[in-house]
Amino acid sequence: MKFLDLTKVYIRSGGGGNGCVSFRREKYIEYGGPDGGDGGKGGSVYAEAVDGLNTLIDFRYQQHFFAQNGQSGMGRQRTGRDGDDIVLRVPVGTEILDEDEETVLADLTEVGQKVLLAKGGNGGFGNLHFKSATNQAPRRANPGQEGIDRTLWLRLKLIADAGLLGLPNAGKSTFLAATSNARPKIADYPFTTLHPNLGVVGIDNAEFVMADIPGLIEGAHEGRGLGDLFLGHVERCAVLLHLIDGTSETIAEDYRTIINELEAYGGALADKPRITALNKIDALDDEERAEAQAALEAEVGGPVMQMSGVSREGLNEVLRSVRSEIKDDRIRQKPAEEPAPWQP
Repeated sequence: MKFLDLTKVYIRSGGGGNGCVSFRREKYIEYGGPDGGDGGKGGSVYAEAVDGLNTLIDFRYQQHFFAQNGQSGMGRQRTGRDGDDIVLRVPVGTEILDEDEETVLADLTEVGQKVLLAKGGNGGFGNLHFKSATNQAPRRANPGQEGIDRTLWLRLKLIADAGLLGLPNAGKSTFLAATSNARPKIADYPFTTLHPNLGVVGIDNAEFVMADIPGLIEGAHEGRGLGDLFLGHVERCAVLLHLIDGTSETIAEDYRTIINELEAYGGALADKPRITALNKIDALDDEERAEAQAALEAEVGGPVMQMSGVSREGLNEVLRSVRSEIKDDRIRQKPAEEPAPWQP
């Protein structure tokens, strides 16, 4: 399934039905009077977060959603039928933005959360509604209220507990593949990862979700490379794991490049708890590891962990450090293994 995290939709709620002008005309009823019914209510447009979706690709092929209009009223005091509602089923983590792409109208972060996007128009009153002692034969009825037209943006921000950051080829996808059942594409060229990947990581009988986003380069906030389009997927993370390629000759500059992009992105992303790890140490000897770690710690101003996604050295220590930054209410306990069925 193709990944899509931003799309535009056009919605319209249903208009209300018109009221009816009608009179009773039975042969043996001398004073029949008005009996026009009211119009039905137009359908509304809702958005609901559902389980089992992780992309907005369905809205690439259908972008117009129009609710049904209410039926007009009829004689014999019959009210028109209400229009059917329309529900846009979106993945958990979807933001509903106004046409300006800045104003957040709703943020659906839980399964079953539902929000009204456009309310259906009310039906008009029939002439029966206007009957009074001084006006016993009204020939007046109200038209139905018109529906609401809106242009909205849907933006998906994946729900993850921890996020991976780093330059292209820093080893993020290798790390995710080594610690979870996710199978992202891994190759020895930049920008192997073109869209975010999610993996469930387990450590010490606890499980949490980790997100791997495409690598950033200098100037990503200006649209260079893949830009910072995917940084929104780590906005909801409790902690960020910043991987640095230990084989790089510019380790300090690599670290600063990512930090500058986080600060340029804005929001609270640069202030989130962050763990820095020196990756690919399997390709370094002891002296090179010490030099690389010293250079990186001088730039970070704090401790730096060492790990290798290929040899799995230091992986558990890094995962435990990430786990310690995540609140217990976001952690899922690893299910106990079922005993093997008895066999003779």
